Amino acid sequence: MKHFPKGFVFGAATAAYQVEGAVAEDGRGPSIWDEFAHTPGKTYMGQTGDVACDQYHRYQDDVRLMRELGFASYRFSIAWPRIFPLGAGRVNQSGVDYYLRLTEALLEQGIAPMATLYHWDLPQALGERGGWTNRDTASRFAEYAAAVVDRLADRVTRWITLNEPSVVAYLGHLFGQHAPGRQDMGEALLAAHHLMVGHAEAVEAMRARSANAEIGVTLNLAPVYPVDADPRNVAAARLYDGQINRFFLDAACRGEYPQDMLTAYSELIDPSYIAQADMNLMKRQTIDFLGVNYYFPNVVRAGTHPLVVETLPPEGPLTDMGWPVKPEGLRDLLRRIARDYPGVPLYITENGAAFADVVQAGRVHDLARVDFLRRHLEACLDAIEDGVDLRGYYAWSLLDNFEWAYGYSKRFGIVYVDYETQQRIPKDSALWLKEFMATQTDNG
Repeated sequence: MKHFPKGFVFGAATAAYQVEGAVAEDGRGPSIWDEFAHTPGKTYMGQTGDVACDQYHRYQDDVRLMRELGFASYRFSIAWPRIFPLGAGRVNQSGVDYYLRLTEALLEQGIAPMATLYHWDLPQALGERGGWTNRDTASRFAEYAAAVVDRLADRVTRWITLNEPSVVAYLGHLFGQHAPGRQDMGEALLAAHHLMVGHAEAVEAMRARSANAEIGVTLNLAPVYPVDADPRNVAAARLYDGQINRFFLDAACRGEYPQDMLTAYSELIDPSYIAQADMNLMKRQTIDFLGVNYYFPNVVRAGTHPLVVETLPPEGPLTDMGWPVKPEGLRDLLRRIARDYPGVPLYITENGAAFADVVQAGRVHDLARVDFLRRHLEACLDAIEDGVDLRGYYAWSLLDNFEWAYGYSKRFGIVYVDYETQQRIPKDSALWLKEFMATQTDNG
């Protein structure tokens, strides 16, 4: 395989509720995911993130493991309820102290921290006041972002405001599969808008506190292909692309929403919910980079209504999630972003696959994941050769962990976690990545 450019960052990623555990320790307040996971029928076998991977207590071991594997950076998320147990008010210093210890441990091992401020664990107190359907939550998010930057800016220079706002909006408010478990299109659109306003408010507050901060947002993006050249299916692909990609890309990179989506959504919700002052704020706040989470593309055709799109069943080899393995989709996606949103540096902030891993004689031979990672890294190289300004790749995930509504039934980690003993076992994919990254060291 060819070399990545000098300075290209290789990292691994996790999220607080999925790995930390210790949900009631050191003053942490409950989040909407604590409430959701403890509601019968919401997660696989009623499993919760109460313990997860216990990284709250084992972070030093995990940091040493990352150093042994050769990662240059760790993308983690900060739990809002650890900093503000009630969502706002007085800062919980014990929560801050944990992230001070974590970032110090990373820096001591030569690992650059990349911190995500919101990876879905909204404080329950704000959830009870409407959560992201309430415009006030965006302002509370900016206050939280400011408080964190005030305390960590001397250790963390690269920040992500939101992780996958479309998932928060749609899975959380339209399909009810994620916290808070709502099923209302109007609420989903309100949440989507307020998330992007919260992003903009947070960027403004963070820049006022740290001149050196590099600030981005992470979007889960996927190519959308029409099943054929039928104009109805082409239109359906454009609509679906607008829903999952352009609505959030335009907001993050241009400070505006695509007009065709505003027109489509006006049939579902009064467009006056989008205040001009909020749009002016979004327009003023530029990002230093865009985080891209990629898992698989979509093939679609028109449904029974102009606003309904049908996604076709996936073809080819599938992961344990039932998702197709399509590295060419990542190549197409990166090329498209570079074309339509020029001048925005990119990082792959999540890319990985779940497989039914088993331990055999102390090893985990996850050859399918090795192939997945190799082919997707090759797709990244192809995009770079085409001129895409791609600056880093973070494997999802460092550890097997609490996979949201799927509980512990799906394993995305490059490191196997025995949830009974909390033993960590680097899988073959982790060892392959270690060797691969070592071949890149002479290039930066």
